Amino acid sequence: MYRVWNFITGYSILLISGAIIALIWANLDLIAPVAGNSHYWADLYHDFVEFVIWHDAPIGHLHDDGHGHVVRDLTLHYLVNDVLMALFFAIAAKEVWEAVILKNGSLRGKKAATPLVATAGGMFGPIAVYLGLAYFLGSDTYDAVANGWAIPTATDIAFSYLVGRLVFGAGHPAVRFLLLLAIADDAAGLLILAIFYPSGDLAPVWLLLSLFASVGVFVVFNWLPRRLDRGDQVRRRSTWVRQTLSFWPYLLAACASWYGFMMSGLHPALGLLPIVPTIPHADRAFGLFSAAEEHLHDLLNQIEHALKYPVEIILGLFGLMNAGVAFSAMGDATWLVLAGLLIGKPVGIFLFGWVAVVLLRLGLPQGMRMVDLVVIGFVAAIGFTVSLFVASVAFEPGAVQDAAKMGALFSFAAAAVAIVAGQVTRVQKQEL
Repeated sequence: MYRVWNFITGYSILLISGAIIALIWANLDLIAPVAGNSHYWADLYHDFVEFVIWHDAPIGHLHDDGHGHVVRDLTLHYLVNDVLMALFFAIAAKEVWEAVILKNGSLRGKKAATPLVATAGGMFGPIAVYLGLAYFLGSDTYDAVANGWAIPTATDIAFSYLVGRLVFGAGHPAVRFLLLLAIADDAAGLLILAIFYPSGDLAPVWLLLSLFASVGVFVVFNWLPRRLDRGDQVRRRSTWVRQTLSFWPYLLAACASWYGFMMSGLHPALGLLPIVPTIPHADRAFGLFSAAEEHLHDLLNQIEHALKYPVEIILGLFGLMNAGVAFSAMGDATWLVLAGLLIGKPVGIFLFGWVAVVLLRLGLPQGMRMVDLVVIGFVAAIGFTVSLFVASVAFEPGAVQDAAKMGALFSFAAAAVAIVAGQVTRVQKQEL
């Protein structure tokens, strides 16, 4: 994530705008029906989303062309969800990488222990509620929705941060706790997507392309110049590589890695993850959303800042491509996703947080109360972006996927619940 407030607001406005436009468009048949075609606007929306940019392309959705040949079509939906969203997940991976590897990383040391344990609760709790209620509804329902178990595990870091500031105030230690939890949640979410939601038949040999691309670009353009510059205070070779070649070697490696993921059957939106750790980065972290990040001039931060506005636009397109669900699509998956988020998240975070604080004696940040964990749980229940993404890969297009997406959209209700919970538990807002 970026460390500046205007990115968060930009992210929110564009993403929400895209989602609202999609929702209105997909439900226009209720407002302005067309005589003789009760699904005119909905069909128009789906035709737009699945518009074929390039037939029989080297990348895209695999399908039978009707003549016995399997071809790939590059559709608008594939371009946004599978190609462009790779940049969004690369930014998330950058956060996780810095939090883990850097000396002052937020997920290193005892300070991260309780948030990490609470994160586990924020994932196991929603899974237990989602699958438990699905099982209670009967085997037919369970079989239909079981593959969506990961949808309510997600936490939308940007929206949670916004609501966390509203509830606790920007200076409250609970806000930092929430951000640590959300970053760890992102890391777990990336692993879940990679392991449990392949985009096709697995062909692991193609991952060698991603491996060679990441190792090759690291050795040749990162490790070797630094190795040759040992004893040279001017660092001529490293400087020449950075100034002359800039990000181009990493862009080419990223394209190769993405293609390897696509051909391997893993979701290609995760294809840039192996490249992120290979890019030269700063040797310290200033903290989540710290304005000091703007003054770091390592290549990794330069790339991140250059992607700021493109990723905002991509997220707006993502909302437009994925949130077009008819209100009539609400079903069992809708309520299961909501229950997983609104019940499983706060209960899981509180219970695991209690274990960390009381049984493991890991402690809470100074100024936080145990009851604040419940409020944090409600704030973290805003799944939105990643929940929408997981819903789109967990189910085939159809009624169940649409119902699950509606649950992800309705998770915004967690913001109102969190505000009320903050009032009930008498949270004392602390501003900077």
